Amino acid sequence: MTTADAVTTTAPVPTQSTYQNRVADYWNAEENPVNLELGKLDDLYHHHYGIGDVDLAVLDYPDPVRRRDRITAELHRLEHAQAELLASRLGPLSPGDRVFDAGCGRGGGSVVAHLRYGCEADGVTISAKQAEFANAQARKRGIDDLVRYHHRNMLDTGLPSGAFAASWNNESTMYVELDLLFAEHARLLRRGGRYAVITGCYNDTYGQASREVSLINAHYICDIHPRSAYFRAMARNRLVPVHVEDLTAAAIPYWELRKQADHLVTGIEDTFLTAYRNGSFQYLLIAADRV
Repeated sequence: MTTADAVTTTAPVPTQSTYQNRVADYWNAEENPVNLELGKLDDLYHHHYGIGDVDLAVLDYPDPVRRRDRITAELHRLEHAQAELLASRLGPLSPGDRVFDAGCGRGGGSVVAHLRYGCEADGVTISAKQAEFANAQARKRGIDDLVRYHHRNMLDTGLPSGAFAASWNNESTMYVELDLLFAEHARLLRRGGRYAVITGCYNDTYGQASREVSLINAHYICDIHPRSAYFRAMARNRLVPVHVEDLTAAAIPYWELRKQADHLVTGIEDTFLTAYRNGSFQYLLIAADRV
């Protein structure tokens, strides 16, 4: 079992563009309750959305404090279910394997993979603040010898080639060029290694990006890719899809509940719901093998 690069949080981030510097600034400053309050429940901090059926009983509590707490817990349950679904598509893995979390945020996904498989995990984020936070959480859990977070660019990680059995992006591909990203995943993965991604993408059959997709881009300072771009870029970078799953319908209940969480709303909830329902925006899981 390798423990190389155990402490790498001070590595310089390559300057790719002014845009990426803006993204780093955004996440260094971000203190959104919808990320922080949910993570406090079990110290698993996710930076993505949830899937699955909602327990609507959480809305029935007359006490506003109790109602708020139950809604928060339910949203976190749905987000964790999403992380577990992605992790389930990485295997089969063993404790001797090493996995890579690209755009790891505050680190929840790497912990989920480690707890599921016992494997080592390396997460990369362009945000120094997120890397510091995630490493502190790993130390708190006593797993920092196996789960490490690096302040680096996921397009140019400096991590060893062919060292990883699996890798993934969870709602982070919209911040980068797909060919550059998939080339780095192909470099890091061993032959036969598994790449998985869950992402929002705009539906090519709808036409160009819809008004709702443009609003989401502006809200998160991102650039949502068309669905077809993922498959073209994978084909150019030795990643062959083996499983594709449309999670759009499974994502709608999460957004319907979040819309009713007055303490967590960010103003983008109705936009997501409209985009999902009019068909212009989709939520996909793609798993691919590196050949």
